[in-house]
This record gives sequence, C-alpha cells and structure tokens, in this order.
Amino acid sequence: MNLIPVEGQKDLYRDPRTNAIVNTNKNDYDCYIMRRKNLENEKKKIESIENDIELMKNDLDEIKNLLRRLSEKWTQIILN
Repeated sequence: MNLIPVEGQKDLYRDPRTNAIVNTNKNDYDCYIMRRKNLENEKKKIESIENDIELMKNDLDEIKNLLRRLSEKWTQIILN
C-alpha cells in the first residue's frame, strides 16, 4: 500500500485508494483503544448502577405497600 504523507503531520498518511487518513503511530492507536475500552466499561458500570437503583426503588415500593397493609390490619385490630 503506497501511503501519501499528510503535510505537516508526521504520523498521518492518506490512502490514495480510499482517500482515508491513516495514523501510523502505534502508541496513539493503543491509547485510543484503551480510552475506548475505558468508556465502554464506564458505560456498563453506569447501566449496572441504574439497574440497581431501579431494583431498589421497586423494593422500596414493595416495602411501603407491605407496611401500609400491615398498618391497616393493625388499625382494624385496634378498632375492633
């Protein structure tokens, strides 16, 4: 593949067949991959936390409903 150097950019080349710009700096590429993986991990972590919060909200709603029913039964027992 014959890449054409991009003027003023030491690690950037243009692929004449696709007209794409190619970065030949391995370190930059490795950093990009690491950032992308970190962002994906953060996204998964946030989704997990959101799911945990939703489960906790549902549990709290269930606890509130149980307490209401228990309170109603106790009120009935006391009034009778």
